[in-house]
Amino acid sequence: MDISEILSILNSVFEKETIELKTDIPVEPFLIIAPSKINAISLFLRDEERLQFDFLSSLSGVDYDEENLAVVYNLYSFVHKHKLMIKVIVPKNEPNVKTVSNIWTTTDWHEREAYDLFGIVFEDHPDLRRILLPDDWEGYPLRKDYKVQEFYKGMKVRY
Repeated sequence: MDISEILSILNSVFEKETIELKTDIPVEPFLIIAPSKINAISLFLRDEERLQFDFLSSLSGVDYDEENLAVVYNLYSFVHKHKLMIKVIVPKNEPNVKTVSNIWTTTDWHEREAYDLFGIVFEDHPDLRRILLPDDWEGYPLRKDYKVQEFYKGMKVRY
């Protein structure tokens, strides 16, 4: 099943304004999902018999542009052998996305990493705390505007 067929199935259930197909850039086609709908659409993608995206292979944070961050979800169906990339774009000043850890449990640590390194807040996550950096670390190191701390607890931070 290709991405156009997947989009058609999604559009038959969800409002067309919540999903956008992107095919005009030199990467594999992907869908942009409205942040408010990511949980409902993810649950549908997993449970719909024609789709059965039963595996989230990765979730990544991205510093998308000057004003926005993105979350990229790579999904796979072992049953149907098809894959899908979806993105959610949120403003940097309010980077909130509903968790999908209740749908794919592997998401738990992926979301914590995106929170730790980009500051993306996954609402209703069961344990949203830093996973790689100390709890008192300042800032989010994978944002393009991140300024490296000169000192951490009195020690010089080498960069």
